Amino acid sequence: MNVQKARLEDAEEIFNLQKLAYQSEAEIYNDYTIPPLTQTLEKIRHDFSDHYFLKAVVNDQIAGSVKANSVSGTCFIGRLIVHPNYQRRGIGTQLMHTIEEQFQTNHRYELFTGHKSEGNLRLYRRLGYKEFKREKVHEVLTLIFMEKLTSIDESTNKQFSVELD
Repeated sequence: MNVQKARLEDAEEIFNLQKLAYQSEAEIYNDYTIPPLTQTLEKIRHDFSDHYFLKAVVNDQIAGSVKANSVSGTCFIGRLIVHPNYQRRGIGTQLMHTIEEQFQTNHRYELFTGHKSEGNLRLYRRLGYKEFKREKVHEVLTLIFMEKLTSIDESTNKQFSVELD
């Protein structure tokens, strides 16, 4: 597996993988109108203008992807996808580590997933993400927002917590 920056030319392959990867999420919630399944190829292409995309390549095919952008010191991570045939092989973990490295000057990372998405929640918790908010979308779906503070933020907090004599 090779994780690298995705290019605009990869948009269609990422689009097709996203449609495949999110089928399991749609099944969990019995909702096939979730944004990753209704997003257009044009919208994904547009996202390349203001998001950083990574791709995980296995046997010359994109087996996973993730995107992120930075706003005011927070890195917003989204659309972590792994081909169903390659899940549970560390691809999602490697994509997350690599996207965090790309945005290492940020003081915080944020993402969200559905409340029934146990595999996603387990992965994000294992990577150090903690829930900070829930948002009910409708009767079947509640989004769980998670964050991870970087060592930059932790060291800043320590500096401010030092008491002076």
